Amino acid sequence: MLHNFKAVSLSHKKAPLAIRELIALDETACKQFLQMMQTYLQATDILILSTCNRTEVYYSAEEDLSAEIVKLLGVSKGIENISQYFDFFTILNEHTDAVQHLFDVSMGLEAQVVGDMQISNQVKTAYQWSADNNTAGPFLHRLMHAIFFTNKRVVQETSFRDGAASTSYATVELVEELTADMHEPKILVVGLGEIGADVCRNLAASAFARNVTITNRTLAKAQILAEECDLKVIPLEELVPAMKEADVIISSVAMDSPFFTTEMIKRLDVLSFKFFIDLSVPRSVAADVENIPGVLVYNIDTIQNKATAALQQRLDAIPQVKAIIAESIESFNDWTKEMMVSPTIHKLKNALETIRQEEMARYLKKLNPEELKRMDDVTKSIMQKIIKLPVLQLKAACKRGEAETLIDVLNDLFDLEKQPEEIQH
Repeated sequence: MLHNFKAVSLSHKKAPLAIRELIALDETACKQFLQMMQTYLQATDILILSTCNRTEVYYSAEEDLSAEIVKLLGVSKGIENISQYFDFFTILNEHTDAVQHLFDVSMGLEAQVVGDMQISNQVKTAYQWSADNNTAGPFLHRLMHAIFFTNKRVVQETSFRDGAASTSYATVELVEELTADMHEPKILVVGLGEIGADVCRNLAASAFARNVTITNRTLAKAQILAEECDLKVIPLEELVPAMKEADVIISSVAMDSPFFTTEMIKRLDVLSFKFFIDLSVPRSVAADVENIPGVLVYNIDTIQNKATAALQQRLDAIPQVKAIIAESIESFNDWTKEMMVSPTIHKLKNALETIRQEEMARYLKKLNPEELKRMDDVTKSIMQKIIKLPVLQLKAACKRGEAETLIDVLNDLFDLEKQPEEIQH
């Protein structure tokens, strides 16, 4: 039976960022690792998923290959003593656990931000790499399509993916609301700490990407992020002209006192609306800035309230999501059980087809083409009716976990061990 799916997982649940970034694989490294596993390990149905929160290897094998996989990761990343990090990995050697985990990860149940919409696309991309590198067999193909169908149901039937459930997501959603009536609004991000950088990455993945400019006290840091996200960057010395052009200014500046003061904003001579989104604690936009005509300020509480409401909505939907996953896994398990009897069904069909063709051959010279065609149709119909019940009984026995006995009976009755698995025409 195909109950040999396994997983090796390094995620935010057990590993700090410093460890995750040490072992993370980019696209090229993922594809190379797929080939390494094919070359050096007896594994099939290989899927490599590597994001900022996790690096995971899924595979089918009779034996536990987790130690070898971790060693190969060390080779791939040039880490000589990767065994020191082994305790940060989660090893899933039970088929049902690995399947459940991949479903949960793909739906966003295991994400840092529950219901993270990005993970679905990341899983699809990982699967595409497996397909392109011929490491996906029938089992993985079927499993991934079951996951994609489940994801579609979760989106359509639940509120699990609704709303912006993190500060950075909520910030981008607020920008979308504020600029809904603007044509190509200009956005300026000032300060690139952890939250500022996350906002930039989300903006880069949005419709605003072409009109985002970033700046930071340390220009080199801004340039690295700008290259990563394909955003425009300016030195902090050019801040004021950039502020004059910007429609939305997102501040993530870490200071004890406000960076954006009333005096500074007044000098901009705001002619229409200008929105400030202050993500800093302590606040980086002075409280009285909003007294300036045309200036509106939104602080971290506004954003977090928005994120918290969306997160609670997602948390409330988790039982419904788990129920959908359970239904999908049950259906998928029925398919994997039927895979066990598929060779027997093919052999049975082949045995009956051999008998039919042998009997047909005895009458070939006695029948004209029209009679032969009619005889061929009738005997095929009879064969299909004969085989229908054994096939249904086999599939039912699979669901009861009793297929082995029926397979043995059919093998003995029709001497199926001598039959090839594919029907010969």
